[in-house]
Amino acid sequence: MIPNSIKVPVPWDYVAPHGALCLGVEPATDFDKRGQGDDQLRDKETGERVWLVRLLDLDPEAGKFGGSKEFKVKVAAPHQPVPPASAVPGYPPMVEFSDVMLTPYVDSQKCKGTGSKCRARLGWSVRASAMSAPQTSRAKAA
Repeated sequence: MIPNSIKVPVPWDYVAPHGALCLGVEPATDFDKRGQGDDQLRDKETGERVWLVRLLDLDPEAGKFGGSKEFKVKVAAPHQPVPPASAVPGYPPMVEFSDVMLTPYVDSQKCKGTGSKCRARLGWSVRASAMSAPQTSRAKAA
């Protein structure tokens, strides 16, 4: 039997083959501890703080059919990850991640009531261990 929390290791090129721009890094909130002193989410396995890195997918097909070109990657680290310097002044830096894991989940936010109009979809949670500047060969290809 497959466990409910299966984690699939994938290379970063599988998640964002055209690359991604870093839009910001913020602490992930643990809503069970909200309002208490330290309400930052902790990784269940390592106990490290979890940070959300907002990204803009550079795939020209991303965002089709009303979807968003933005997505987030969760990084478990003791300190806030710092994006690399931008190669193009005035634009966000391009980044990549190591040790990327995908976890599937069912997004049922679009289900209304008990009728047959449920538009639930399969979503993917993306986790990584570290953020870095892209390798030079990938940066040239993008």
